[in-house]
Amino acid sequence: MSNSLPLHGGQLRQIAEQFGIPAAELLDFSPNINPEGPPAAVLSLLRSSLDNPSTLTSYPDLSETDLKRSLAHYAGVGFENIVVGNGFVPLLDAVLRTLRIRSCRLPVPAFVEYRRALTRAQIEIAPHTLTCESDFRYDVEAMLSGTQDAILLANPQNPSGVLAGGEALLQLTCGAAARNKYVLLDEAFIDYCPESSLAGETDRYPNLIVFRSLTKFFGMPGLRVAYAVTNPEMSGLLDEAIAPWSVTTLASLAAGAAVEDKPYATRTLALNGERRSRLQKAIDALGVRVYPSAANFLLFRLPDSVDSEALWNRMILDHRVVLRNCANYEAVTDGHFRAAVRNDSENDRLIEALMQVLASLGMYVADCL
Repeated sequence: MSNSLPLHGGQLRQIAEQFGIPAAELLDFSPNINPEGPPAAVLSLLRSSLDNPSTLTSYPDLSETDLKRSLAHYAGVGFENIVVGNGFVPLLDAVLRTLRIRSCRLPVPAFVEYRRALTRAQIEIAPHTLTCESDFRYDVEAMLSGTQDAILLANPQNPSGVLAGGEALLQLTCGAAARNKYVLLDEAFIDYCPESSLAGETDRYPNLIVFRSLTKFFGMPGLRVAYAVTNPEMSGLLDEAIAPWSVTTLASLAAGAAVEDKPYATRTLALNGERRSRLQKAIDALGVRVYPSAANFLLFRLPDSVDSEALWNRMILDHRVVLRNCANYEAVTDGHFRAAVRNDSENDRLIEALMQVLASLGMYVADCL
């Protein structure tokens, strides 16, 4: 069964076909999307925009001026620091082409698209293995060692959700600058801990490129909008490397409305913090190790006595609950699963299902609900 694990979270069609279960019956904890859905302002704007035929008959703004202004204000940087694209991967591809990197330090485990992008660009990969014993925390000196041209990493880290302090990442960036290395920093989940972002340091450190996403925090994976923050000279080069009209008019309008909705952001931060804390305590009470997370998901590790493949299957077949089985993450040992933080009733359903499946697999668990 592990050979057919989805490469990414949110692949309900694949799982539904694999298990012979209608996708509508599955409760999916594998993608890390805000359970509140997109801001109401986004949905209203999209509906009204479709009433105007020019939204579809006119070309999108080639320079994405309005969207860049909104993103710059949200990220606390200058307009000239922003580059937009239709998702993180196209932006990363453009950076790798522009910088002509030959070799890259890659802490693992990591988002699978990092390695795939580096491989497409024919860049030599130097893995740096993070350990579960250290909660997958970064070792700055170890990552700076070697002759690589760049370091590609995420903060918070994926799949663990562990947050590296801003001071440690500034030390990494400064050390990399002294060694003529680029730091490619994926901040896809930084909206859940915005005080730790390095986006505001890109003018100070020309070797730093920060990637941000609107997918997770704002609940809009279907619109494919991401942006990079870097120094003005580099942003100009990246704009030239990205295909024209890469962001549709509807996606651009939605993204601008999303980042301007401050009450939505404030509410999301509060809800996620409360729900994550409650879910973490409940999983921990089952006797399962949970890693400290600053994002909207939790990574946990089953005891060695529990058959992890059987648990994943039974959660789906018996309870219609889908976890992210992390067995196909590079450098992750067996028994690791990731669960998104959803709303309270859905989180309770996850805990109830875990209790029952763990008990059926011979593990003693206390009732923690």
